[in-house]
Amino acid sequence: MDIESISGAATVALTSTLVFVLIAKSWQLINRSVGSSPRFSGSIMREAAQRFRDEFDRLSSSQSTYLSAGVVFVVLFIAAYVLQARQLFVGYPLWQLYVLLGTLLVGTILALYRLAQTVLTRHRVKLRRDANIAIGHQLQRLAMGVGRTYHDVETSAGIIDHIIVGQSGAYAVSVFARPSAKSGNVSLQSNELQFNPAGQTQSIVATNARIASLEREFRRLLDHRVRVRSVIAIPGWDIGEQGSEEHLLVNERNLPMLSGWKDQADYLMNEDVEALHKLLTTRCTISA
Repeated sequence: MDIESISGAATVALTSTLVFVLIAKSWQLINRSVGSSPRFSGSIMREAAQRFRDEFDRLSSSQSTYLSAGVVFVVLFIAAYVLQARQLFVGYPLWQLYVLLGTLLVGTILALYRLAQTVLTRHRVKLRRDANIAIGHQLQRLAMGVGRTYHDVETSAGIIDHIIVGQSGAYAVSVFARPSAKSGNVSLQSNELQFNPAGQTQSIVATNARIASLEREFRRLLDHRVRVRSVIAIPGWDIGEQGSEEHLLVNERNLPMLSGWKDQADYLMNEDVEALHKLLTTRCTISA
């Protein structure tokens, strides 16, 4: 196997593969643009984990494209080598061929890095998607006696995973997704979740900021303070010490505890509930 044969086959394979990737990516972009507007959009609400579902689909398409490109490259490289693609570089100085091969090698490494990055990101998004779906489905059952459930609610400080609004008050459910550990439990100390026995921690400061932003928005709408109770859901983990009365720590199994966590001081008038439903329905409706 001489360097002219390798250079010729690799050049033909890489060029054709780049054209394949360009066509595939263009088609995906066109497909998303053309098919992005759902029918009856004014009557369709966001589902649980909607943003993670969309991101997972996008990453799945990218992963399929990169894997297909790898197969195309291998097939074309073999075909070009067998068909004597070495003729493309006969007579070229040896150093130029080595530079070309080095460039092709760098391109291959970058492509593999991009593929690995996509696979890992897809895996993380899948975990967050599944965790939000698990909590969202439990909330749908629970909300019938508590209020209406809304998903992926945007605020000026970020997106709140789930919100329940009813006469007994408003609840913001924030989902934290981590791979479950055998005999693992999570506790809340101050503004940090502590995962044991791994000893890892995760801050909830951003969660507090999103809830505070939502409370300010509700206050502007209703002209009085509305407390939004913070529920932190960690699917797959046993719940340890709460450590704070400002948050309720739950998993997908004991989520019904939410219905008993209320105070008459947080109850809402019927007209306030309707105003909040109108606001959240408008915000969570999939627009055309």
